[in-house]
Amino acid sequence: MCLQTSYFPDDHTGEVIAQGLQDSLASWKLREDSLVCMTTDSGSNMIKALRLTEWPNLQCFGHRLHNAIMNGMKDPRIARAIGVCKKVASAFSFSWKKRRDMAVVQAELGLPSHNLITESLTRWGSRQLMVERLLEQEKAIAQVLGVDKKSRHLVPTWQDIDVLESINKTVSPLKEFTDALSGEAYVSVSYLKPVIHLLNNSLLQPEKGETELTKQIKSNNYLNNKYNDPVTQELLDMASLMDPRFRTTYIADDEVDGIKKRAVRADVSSS
Repeated sequence: MCLQTSYFPDDHTGEVIAQGLQDSLASWKLREDSLVCMTTDSGSNMIKALRLTEWPNLQCFGHRLHNAIMNGMKDPRIARAIGVCKKVASAFSFSWKKRRDMAVVQAELGLPSHNLITESLTRWGSRQLMVERLLEQEKAIAQVLGVDKKSRHLVPTWQDIDVLESINKTVSPLKEFTDALSGEAYVSVSYLKPVIHLLNNSLLQPEKGETELTKQIKSNNYLNNKYNDPVTQELLDMASLMDPRFRTTYIADDEVDGIKKRAVRADVSSS
């Protein structure tokens, strides 16, 4: 339920946002000490606002996953390959002749008749889709660009393709988590500990035959660091405990008794 949408003409500073949030709670006669958590993006003004109000804050998992992946891709080889992807996508986007020729070549090669994709800087999933689509259409792209001396230099090299395949192998399994944890019709906070556990113990574990670049991207520890503070851990433990699918499965053994006692105290005080 959306209780309130407010006109906000002032500068969106942390101080102004903090006051606006407190005014909103007061207008609904809601007590600050009953507030469990606020979910925000990772903007510095939002983080500051929650720090000023001293309200518990859980930043959006999608934003944090985006930042984790961007941190894991800080490598000159990746920067070059992604740059190639963008230039190739732009070349087809701005030329109807190339799109026409691409459709002909796709039919000849038996490839899907898909257009290329350009990434959106604020959505990591669009980068993965851009890379995945270029790899799918690699042969058609090379054939169309290769016959035009003005665009021949845009054909991805085998080194670029190796880098893009390493990126795609690492990040493509993560997309479903962004979708699952961005749902608005159901509670998703209880998924966080299970998802982070799955990332750490399965999807981001090195595998035999992987490239060193894939292993490097997987080794990024950004997400663990962001969810490691005691207040956040307690919040996620409580959410997992309340979910009958998970209960204590993803809670550290030495924390289980404390979380259960806190849940009992909260239930008693609320009744």
